[in-house]
Amino acid sequence: MSASLEDLLRDAKVEMVIARFEKDPSVMKELIGHLNSQIRSIRFNATLALGELGADSSEAVSDLVSCLEDDDWSICREAAKSLGKIGQSAVDAIPNLTGLLTDKEVSIRKAAAISLGSIGVASEEAVSGLVAALKDQDEEIRTEAARTLGKLGANAHKAIPSLIECLRDIDWTVRTAAAQAIKEIGQGSVEAIPTLVMTLEDNDWRVRHRSIETLAEIGDEAIPELLKAVDHDNYVVRKGAIEALGEMKAIDKGVIASIASRLKDGVESVRGKSVDALRSIGQDAIPALVQSYEMANTKMKVLIISSFGRMGAEGLDAIPFLKGELSKGDKTVRAEAARSLGKMGISERDVVSALVSSLADDKVIVRRESALSLGKLGQDASDAVPHILRALSDEEPDVRWRASEALGRIGTGDPKVIAELETLLHDEFDYVSEAAQEALDLIGGD
Repeated sequence: MSASLEDLLRDAKVEMVIARFEKDPSVMKELIGHLNSQIRSIRFNATLALGELGADSSEAVSDLVSCLEDDDWSICREAAKSLGKIGQSAVDAIPNLTGLLTDKEVSIRKAAAISLGSIGVASEEAVSGLVAALKDQDEEIRTEAARTLGKLGANAHKAIPSLIECLRDIDWTVRTAAAQAIKEIGQGSVEAIPTLVMTLEDNDWRVRHRSIETLAEIGDEAIPELLKAVDHDNYVVRKGAIEALGEMKAIDKGVIASIASRLKDGVESVRGKSVDALRSIGQDAIPALVQSYEMANTKMKVLIISSFGRMGAEGLDAIPFLKGELSKGDKTVRAEAARSLGKMGISERDVVSALVSSLADDKVIVRRESALSLGKLGQDASDAVPHILRALSDEEPDVRWRASEALGRIGTGDPKVIAELETLLHDEFDYVSEAAQEALDLIGGD
C-alpha cells in the first residue's frame, strides 16, 4: 500500500509528491489543504512542493498568500519563494510580497524581492516598494531590489533616479546591479548618462564594465557626454569612454577624431584602447589610424597594423598601407604586416605577390609569418607554391614548419610538392616533420 500524501510531506519526500501530482493532478486540492496542517513539517513541505510545481499551482495562490502570515518565518519565506515560482499567475500576491520587503528577517525580504521579479508585473506598488528596498541596510537586499527592477523592464522607469543613486552605493554588487537595471529598463536611461559616465571612475572593474555596456546600449544620446570624458583627467575614465564609443561603432567623424587624438595619450593602455576602439569602428577609422602611424613608437605601430588584420574584409582599404610596411621598417612591424594580411583573408593577386616577396626577407620571423599567411589564403595562393617550395629548404625550422603547413592548406597535389614534403618527414625537428606529414595527409600524399 502506497504512503499517503500526508506521510510523504511529513517525511519531506517532495519529489514523490510531485511525481504523484504528475500522475494524478487531482491531488492538488489535497496538497493545498495541507497548507493548514498543524504539523510544521507538513505545512513547510506542502509549500515547497507547490513552488516546485510552478505554474501548475496557480490555484494555490490565495492559500500561499495566507502562508505569508505564518508564525513560522521559514514557512513565510518558502511561501514567498513559491509564489515567485508560480510566476505571473501569482500577480494577486504582489501587494503581500511588497509588504514583506520590510520584514525583519533578511531571507524573507530577499525572497520577496526575487519573487516580484519572477512574477514580472511592474505595478506601482511593487516599483515603489522595490525603490524603498534600494536603501535597505543589507547590501544583498539592495542588490536583489535593483536586479528585480531591471527584470520589470520599461514599466519600472520611475525607478531610474533611485537606481542612479545606487551607482554610488558602497557595495560593488549593488552598483553593478543598478547599472544593469538601468540598461534593462531602457526608458529614462538618458537621464542616467552623466552618472554612468561618472562611474567609469569606479574602483571596481565590474562596475566600470557594466556602465560601459549600458552606455553603449543607450547609443547616440550618450555620445556628447562620452566625448567629454575622452579628455578626462583620470586615464581610467578616458579608457572607459573610448571603449564605450568603440562598442557603439560610431562612424561619426567627430567621434573618430576624438578617439584618434588619444592615440598620442601619455598612458599606454589608453593608446591601446584607442586602437581597439577604432578597429571596432572599422573601415571609416582606417585613415585616422594610418595618419597617426608615422608618429607612433614601434609597439603602437604593431598594434595599429594588428587592428587592420582584425578588421577582416572590412580592412580592405588598409591593404596598400600594409603592403608598404611589409617591405620596410622594424622586423616586428614587417612580421605583423604579413600576419595581418593573412588574417584579413583577402586573396588579391598583389597581396599574394607581396607575401611571396617577404618569403625572402632576411628575418626569420617575417619569413615565417609570410608563409603562414599564404597558407591562410588557401587555394587562392596557388601561384605562390613554387616560392613556398623553396622555403621548405630554409635553414630555420620555423620557416620550414609554416611552409609545410601552407602547402597542405593550399592543397595542390603536384608530384613535386609531394616529393619535397616527403624530404621533410625525417627533419631533425619533430614539429617540422609532423607538419610535413599533416600536409601530405591533406593533399593525399603517401
